[in-house]
Amino acid sequence: MIRLENVYKTYPDGTEAVKDLNLEISKGEFCVFLGPSGCGKTTSMKMINRLISLTSGKIYVDDKDIMSFNPNELRRNIGYAIQNIGLFPHLTVWENIATVPMLKKWSKQKQLDRAEELLELVGMDPSVFMYRYPSELSGGQQQRVGVARSLGADPDILLMDEPFGAIDPITRSKLQDEFLKIQAKIKKTIAFVTHDIEEAIKMGDKIALMKAGRLVQYDDPATLLTYPKDEFVRNFVGADRVLKGLRLYKAKDVMKEPPVTVKIDEDPARVKKRMEESNTKWSMVTDEKDRFIGWIASDDIKGSKSIKEIYKPPTVTAGPDTPLNEALSMMINSTIGTLAILDEDGKMLGVLSFDIIRDMLGQEESEQQKETKASGEKS
Repeated sequence: MIRLENVYKTYPDGTEAVKDLNLEISKGEFCVFLGPSGCGKTTSMKMINRLISLTSGKIYVDDKDIMSFNPNELRRNIGYAIQNIGLFPHLTVWENIATVPMLKKWSKQKQLDRAEELLELVGMDPSVFMYRYPSELSGGQQQRVGVARSLGADPDILLMDEPFGAIDPITRSKLQDEFLKIQAKIKKTIAFVTHDIEEAIKMGDKIALMKAGRLVQYDDPATLLTYPKDEFVRNFVGADRVLKGLRLYKAKDVMKEPPVTVKIDEDPARVKKRMEESNTKWSMVTDEKDRFIGWIASDDIKGSKSIKEIYKPPTVTAGPDTPLNEALSMMINSTIGTLAILDEDGKMLGVLSFDIIRDMLGQEESEQQKETKASGEKS
């Protein structure tokens, strides 16, 4: 879909912003340009739609040299979203979203229909927001409209320059999650710029890590974290790259069935016996509809008190698609250090514990050592 061959960008003062860049972004792939300030990541992305002209080399879109396109037509067929959003303050939400469709001379009804469709896609009620102005929106809402506008004419390619960078951390995380859900549906080819390694790992299918205008490593997140190419990559991804790598796994990938589950109306003496036989200190409690409602400790089962009187409601729960790094954080903040994994109806799917995650990391490390040893023997 997008191919850069021996691309250079040199400014009149002699500054080499990009040096001999070679990479390919496949159709439907989410590629993140990552690196410190001044490394050339934004310049590289902007050369794709000729917002910045390349000095030498070739860039191809669908095997066509971008220099063969009219610049305006090229840009109208490539979506573009930026950090400071850039909504037109004098236009309504729907008019902002329809900016490119209007330039492409779509009918007004088609523009309205597309704006409504995209507002629904980004989680904003069209009946509420279509005719509002940017000044009437929160920062997160404006950013969503900015993303919707980049999708206005249904382009195959999106260029996104730190689109969530100016948003508070909580809203930013939610927007990232929502955009990933959108991408799972629409499968656009995306070039995305960030300086945040956490965001790159979360969002990208591939990460292009750059330094001083040069591409240092171009790999999927797991390979980048597991096999950093050199000292720069190791330092950039951080000493905690194993913990960062937890983001690549979901709770459903490693959860286990709970050793003991308890019904709210069960006899406490029988429950205590089952827990002792399985050497379990904590068990999951469910209601009459098999929905998880809390935890019970073996030590709390005493006297004539019922399960209903002594169980503890959960402080946190997670879903099957919760990333493991988030699940680990939840476990640290929970009262028992164990996490219930539930479906949308609140029914149990499994359980996560520190032991489960530690065993998974140990297995990963063992496999990495085997691969390293095998590659060393081959060489």
